[in-house]
Amino acid sequence: MKISPFLPCLLLIAGCNAAPDDSPDKPKQAAAADGAAMDFKDAPPTEVSFSEPPALRAQVLLDHLGFSPGVIDGKEGQSYTAALRGFQKAHELEESGKLDAATRQALQQWEKVPATRLVIIPAAFAAGPFVPAFPKDATDQAKLPTLGYRNLTEALAERFHTTPEMLVALNSPSTLVGAGRPFRVPNIPDIDRATLGEDARGWNGTLERLGVAPKQVTAAKLVVDKSEGVLKVYDEADKLVAQFPATMGSSHDPLPIGKWKIQGVSRNPDFHYNPKLFWDVSDSKEAVLLQPGPNSPVGVVWLDLNKPHYGIHGTSEPHTIGRAESHGCVRLTNWDAARLAQMVKPGTPAILRN
Repeated sequence: MKISPFLPCLLLIAGCNAAPDDSPDKPKQAAAADGAAMDFKDAPPTEVSFSEPPALRAQVLLDHLGFSPGVIDGKEGQSYTAALRGFQKAHELEESGKLDAATRQALQQWEKVPATRLVIIPAAFAAGPFVPAFPKDATDQAKLPTLGYRNLTEALAERFHTTPEMLVALNSPSTLVGAGRPFRVPNIPDIDRATLGEDARGWNGTLERLGVAPKQVTAAKLVVDKSEGVLKVYDEADKLVAQFPATMGSSHDPLPIGKWKIQGVSRNPDFHYNPKLFWDVSDSKEAVLLQPGPNSPVGVVWLDLNKPHYGIHGTSEPHTIGRAESHGCVRLTNWDAARLAQMVKPGTPAILRN
């Protein structure tokens, strides 16, 4: 949705510091479909050839390996460069930020992983539910039972970590999108349902719809680096094991530099929207409760920091990550935020630095 680049990032009730309502007895999201109904099966091959640009292939591999380029768009932008630097650092290569010979060599072990797949859109995924006339105003959003995707194309873009524009480029403007139809997408695999855990608040369905594996590496600490525009994940051996592009703070609400920790993780959270807490929103607006959903102002997950009112969360606008500003919080794409949620636990250190 086209809204102010300053996205809300405070989860509050009546102006006090309070956790979002994420009680397990209040399932807010649709649960994952039974069996393999949400699997994207391979479509029969066609005679139409497809050339995979080097940047697109590298972005897909980096995403697979936990060094997220943000949206997969085939472009050599700042998030792609940062992802390459992260991968290079983790593999003790020169941090050139370029797909140089040494980096290509390090990625060769995954050379059989194609950049894209031609898949059949499953009926369960195409069924939604969707919110075609998604309102801009929070008061109108509060009337919705869920802050879901507007349409199937938007849902497919998040499932395959890309943008609607990239999906058009991979197919064509005339390609029909619907259940049972073949569609070319970035190669983000289906999750392994055998690894799914407890399904509080429909979290398993969220992981499926984002193509995020439930099992992830364990984070010993997080480092949010403002100068690089990324969130880094380190293991117990102090080795960089994952990295995500991030939006962090603004001149009006700067990133809270310091050593903090994760207090808790709220999956598919409600959002308690209080206009009085935002400098760029009129105080005449009414405080409202927004239901969960991928188009929530905080996306699909909120990682609460022990600094009051601050956290790490998802977004309804993945293409803006690293290109907009926030109210001091750390914002990731929904799929990266969901992945991070599977890595941390209460007490995980979070170091925010310039």
